[in-house]
Amino acid sequence: MLEELLGQAFWIGLLKIIGVNIVLSGDNAVVIALAARSLPAKQQKQAVIWGSGAAIVMRVLLTLFAVALLTLPWLKIIGSLLLFWIGVKLLVPEDGDDEIEASDQLLSAIKTILVADLVMSLDNVIAVAAAAGGSVVLLILGLAISIPLVIFGATLLLKLMERFPIIITIGGALIGWVAGEMLVADQALQGWLSGLGVDYANDKPMLGRWSLELLAGAIGVVTVVAVGTLMARRKNDAVEPAADRPKS
Repeated sequence: MLEELLGQAFWIGLLKIIGVNIVLSGDNAVVIALAARSLPAKQQKQAVIWGSGAAIVMRVLLTLFAVALLTLPWLKIIGSLLLFWIGVKLLVPEDGDDEIEASDQLLSAIKTILVADLVMSLDNVIAVAAAAGGSVVLLILGLAISIPLVIFGATLLLKLMERFPIIITIGGALIGWVAGEMLVADQALQGWLSGLGVDYANDKPMLGRWSLELLAGAIGVVTVVAVGTLMARRKNDAVEPAADRPKS
């Protein structure tokens, strides 16, 4: 154990894991910030810290089984549908009902963070597992060091969302993009897509010169933003008449 910690390969691997996680955690920070934005300031911090910490622990466990998990057919399809739902849900404003317990809202935000991080990390963990080179110690240490970086990113986004609400829509669009790409990347669809004229180059679906993942990502953006905006507008229209009614 001590020899491993003092070896040059260990520190190089550690830097790789931290670097990969910084690059790949941008979308996760967006989800954390979106899920926590409707909470009071004190609970925002709790949601970010607990959500990020729990997500990192879950990611360690997921990474240990990453290769086997990603070979399972239909897993990415299920994950993409979950992401579509999460993206739309995050664009719809939360009810401001004072009767709702704050703890329930906090737990709901943390649950959203965990589900979204689980789905969005399916591809990310492959790169982290490769950088760890089979070392569980290196894997856990590298991801643990990444926690403050994810927390900082989510905290910064929360402050920006208060000043620039358009960032909320951009965040939802990012989730839609990831969902669209993930949907067409599932192995279960390869036979069906090939029958429609889709070719595969290095396991990447191509429609002529165009990447099918790119096209699916763009459709995912439009779908999430359009549905989320429509649902948010309907919810606001339903709330306004109720607010104008005289209280008995």
